[in-house]
Amino acid sequence: MFQKEVFSQRLRDLRSEAGERQADVAELLGVKPNQIVEMENARKTTTFEKLCKLCEHYNVSADYLLGLIDEPRPLV
Repeated sequence: MFQKEVFSQRLRDLRSEAGERQADVAELLGVKPNQIVEMENARKTTTFEKLCKLCEHYNVSADYLLGLIDEPRPLV
């Protein structure tokens, strides 16, 4: 089951592991940095389009990012 807290933690972890700032992710998604803060603090989520961009950028499945599986499987 989807939980905002899992999504937010995984997004934060992936961004940190990549050495990126919230502003970098905001630029990638075409949003303001405060929207990334909101997503990483589990106050907001995102659109399917932006979820796809995140998955492609970090090479992880949407299932992982959404907390439906626990292993960060790469995209095929």
